[in-house]
Amino acid sequence: MNNLIIKNIKSLIQTEDKHRSFVSGTDMAKLANIENAYLIVENGIIKSFGSMVDYKPLKEHEAHMQIDASDKLVLPAWCDSHTHLVYPKSRDIEYVDKIKGLSYEEIAKRGGGILNSARLMQSANEDQLFEDAMLRLKEIINWGTGAVEIKSGYGLSTESELKMLRVIKRLKEASPLTIKSTFLGAHSIPMEYRGQQSKFVDLVINEMIPEVAKEKLADYVDVFCDVGFFTVEDTDRILNAAAKYGLSPKIHANELDYSGGIQVGVKYNALSVDHLEFTGDDEIEALMNSGTMPTILPGAAFFLNMAYAPARKMMDAGLPVALASDFNPGSSPSGNMQLIMAMGSILYRMLPEEVIHAVTKNTAYAMGVEKELGSICIGKKANLLITKSIPGIEYLPYAYGENKIETTILNGEVVIK
Repeated sequence: MNNLIIKNIKSLIQTEDKHRSFVSGTDMAKLANIENAYLIVENGIIKSFGSMVDYKPLKEHEAHMQIDASDKLVLPAWCDSHTHLVYPKSRDIEYVDKIKGLSYEEIAKRGGGILNSARLMQSANEDQLFEDAMLRLKEIINWGTGAVEIKSGYGLSTESELKMLRVIKRLKEASPLTIKSTFLGAHSIPMEYRGQQSKFVDLVINEMIPEVAKEKLADYVDVFCDVGFFTVEDTDRILNAAAKYGLSPKIHANELDYSGGIQVGVKYNALSVDHLEFTGDDEIEALMNSGTMPTILPGAAFFLNMAYAPARKMMDAGLPVALASDFNPGSSPSGNMQLIMAMGSILYRMLPEEVIHAVTKNTAYAMGVEKELGSICIGKKANLLITKSIPGIEYLPYAYGENKIETTILNGEVVIK
């Protein structure tokens, strides 16, 4: 029997006796915890937890490993529901263009941005893509991430998109992380299709989606529905086609303007709509009671010096909010979810409790793993974090440059210590 016992926990955070899919509105400011706690893991699953007053030691031969967490917090590992971490090279040269004042749209029109990565992807070696991505996965584990969604989208051709998705499939098999794969063929319009965008949409629908489905390479489908990229009509066509193959949607929406992306995402019961810098009353109304998770990507807005999504307005209206890294080479070159938490508090005025919900329970929902991850609940997978000796949860978003995680546990096994 493979047991792990964590004892004398200063505070066991994000506990629940009964599973909830996500947390919304004013409930996001409430966070259940147990002081002076214990937690027992059996065969990678949370078996029991509670106060040390009620702790009954297991028989000595049953204990595989014991960890003393005195003066430390234990939390569910972060879930990062939006990344593009399979890519061939960084785009640091474009960073200088951004410093000089060029906008995201201007760089894209010159053939930079996503198209730059797409050109490099065409000649990229699959093994090298895999090895580079594995290094990035090890890095994010070090910062406390236990589950991650990875999108394609730097292929923009059938061959290159399939290459990316095959790499993601290999990552799923090789990494201890829980990984979800998303097909994002409609990430940008290749230069050769400029002025005939509908033909590229035809390619995505008639060639890419059937091949992706045939090889079972994706859990979800995504579209960049925004000004200068794909229209509501394009998105509608792609999602309608993907639905026939059982691919549920997740949408890039309203990063650059009021694009209608949120509404079309809700129309197709998208698991999440992501970015959301331009979100007004109509968009909030569309999201209410929809089951679609509003997901904010602070790293991209910060890096691109854009407007910040109205997180407080969303929560005050009763919506849930998730936070994800958008880890990618062009607009958010970091998968550090602790930094995303700090941005949530500093830039979006979210309380520590709200931030923790936004990077655990709500992001677990946004990547479709809420039944197994995102909270401390009996029967869920033991993806856990043990902090260093820190004062309390307020310190997590407060000390934005410090790695507060001492131990990362994935599937009940210590991965980083």
